[in-house]
Amino acid sequence: MRLFFVALQFLTRIHIVKQDSWTADDFGRSTRFFPLVGLVQGCIYLSFAYMALNFLGQSAVFASLVLILTISLTGGLHYDGFMDTMDGLLSARSRERMLEIMKDSHLGAYGALAAICLLLMQWSLLREIPSGLILIAVYIMPIIGRMAMVLVISAFPYARPQGLGKAFADMADKKTIIMAGITTIAAILPLGAAAIASLVAGLAIAYLFGRYTTARLGGVTGDVYGAAELLAETSVLASLMIYGQFYHL
Repeated sequence: MRLFFVALQFLTRIHIVKQDSWTADDFGRSTRFFPLVGLVQGCIYLSFAYMALNFLGQSAVFASLVLILTISLTGGLHYDGFMDTMDGLLSARSRERMLEIMKDSHLGAYGALAAICLLLMQWSLLREIPSGLILIAVYIMPIIGRMAMVLVISAFPYARPQGLGKAFADMADKKTIIMAGITTIAAILPLGAAAIASLVAGLAIAYLFGRYTTARLGGVTGDVYGAAELLAETSVLASLMIYGQFYHL
């Protein structure tokens, strides 16, 4: 359970067990529990959304509150990675310069604009997803997002000789994929075809994004992991909207 709590405390603001000292091995081996952390998040989002829908309906305020909750619970961790990644990739500089830009703690215009566009897209999708699928959406999106991180960590080389994300990449073995995959399938499969289609869509987008960044940067970084997570979550929402409209749900 210790590694689960490492993952939980790293990926969210939930601190059940006080842990002040983490090793690189702790970080790396905790990767297998990422989807389980997503399951915890999904249960929290689901509980909140169920109550909020009863009072607000699927309104603009509801969509805004859901997004605020997701950012608050994670501390904006993945948005930080997403913005740094977009600052680098959209700069259209050399590989070395893009990596330097991504490492810079200052936020650039590309990153800010990309984050605004992403939030607008997620907000719009939360409004447009059919009511019969909205609770499924908020529940599964963090689970699939975390599995997407595991996929990118495992499938692509690390772009830098060192860094926090390298600990994840070095420890991502077959056992990591198997354990993370079992957790994800167990959480998604009982929810039916719409959830399964969203899983495929989320992982496909994350994989394609990993391939793209590897072609541009020579690998992936910790920032790319966060960006892949958010893109997978957005893909989940989009696939459920499309699924609902196609089947008139």
